[in-house]
Amino acid sequence: MSATPLKIVNGDVRLAADTRGKGPNLVFTTGWANERSVWNQAADDLASDHRITTWDLRGHGDSDVPPPGFYKRSHALEDLAAVLNTSGKPAILVGHSLGGYLSLAYALDRPEEVNALVLIATGPGFRKLESRQEWNDTFTAAAVKLGLPEGVEGLSLHTDSMVIDRLSEITVPVLIIIGEKDRRFIAAAEVFERYLDVHKTVVVDEAGHMVHTKEAKIVATTIRSFVANLN
Repeated sequence: MSATPLKIVNGDVRLAADTRGKGPNLVFTTGWANERSVWNQAADDLASDHRITTWDLRGHGDSDVPPPGFYKRSHALEDLAAVLNTSGKPAILVGHSLGGYLSLAYALDRPEEVNALVLIATGPGFRKLESRQEWNDTFTAAAVKLGLPEGVEGLSLHTDSMVIDRLSEITVPVLIIIGEKDRRFIAAAEVFERYLDVHKTVVVDEAGHMVHTKEAKIVATTIRSFVANLN
């Protein structure tokens, strides 16, 4: 299904986004170092009976590239708010990896704008300072290796434990999708099941971290079933 470009601006930052389909309102947020095209197969499937909006994080894909210092969690959440202001709210937030973490943070910041969460290969952050530092060092090095714009690693850096500390405040229904081989995030799913209203956790056989691209049909079918059973 062909997608319609959306004009979205947050301050001086233009965000690339597309929408397709009609029905329940779903907004898809990518992981770090990904572009919105990773959602195409799942989005095209779901657009037959849902309204699907996909977008590029700042510094990614076709979105603008701000200078260093403008890649904090707060900037990403403001961008997501701008997307919802255009695509419609409340929405079901679908996020992969960083996108899932941002969806959790958004549900804490603006709960009235979120109907449900679909967390794909997502983690809640870290309570231990040493764990945060290890994570941050990994992504800082990866940004250089991948040749990403200067400062863009800031979107993935953890400076606090806000999300994991406040998980129990999130009351909307949650669907978790995880690849069988994605060991780090399988452990995170167990944390979510303790604190969130998890309606279902789906572990996809033989899949890894990019489960939504490798097994797009399974992901789309699972999301469709979850949305259909929401009140």
